[in-house]
Amino acid sequence: MALPTSLDKDAIREAYEEVRSNLSDHEWAVFKFDGLKIVCSAKGQGFEEFCGEFHDDERAFGYIRIQMGDEMSKRSKFLFLTWIGPEVGVMQRAKMSTDKSIIKDVINNFAVELQVETSVDLDLEMFKAHLNKAGGANYGTGVREL
Repeated sequence: MALPTSLDKDAIREAYEEVRSNLSDHEWAVFKFDGLKIVCSAKGQGFEEFCGEFHDDERAFGYIRIQMGDEMSKRSKFLFLTWIGPEVGVMQRAKMSTDKSIIKDVINNFAVELQVETSVDLDLEMFKAHLNKAGGANYGTGVREL
């Protein structure tokens, strides 16, 4: 019988709240497995640095704040990411759905949830497209091209 996964709830909640806060410099947080425990493994700024946290042989979760909108209206949107690297085994892949439900007890406010399995899919424009789609109306500048 498989042992249950646990959380470092305090550290995960702290990182989650920092990413959500406009007063924090942290734009993202990454949560990885330390044995059977999910821990906050990194926090930071910049999309490239965020992408660098995901490796082919591991499972992880990411939470990122992305600035959306146009010149008239800027707003932060949040994306929850499940990472399953291409070298992760079948049993670990299968366990991700239950592990994801555990971390979502803490990380529960986001506009979009994605599962990504290759580094090619760690694409800011694709993330923004999903956030735009989830956001409903997209008014743009209000100026029509003739």
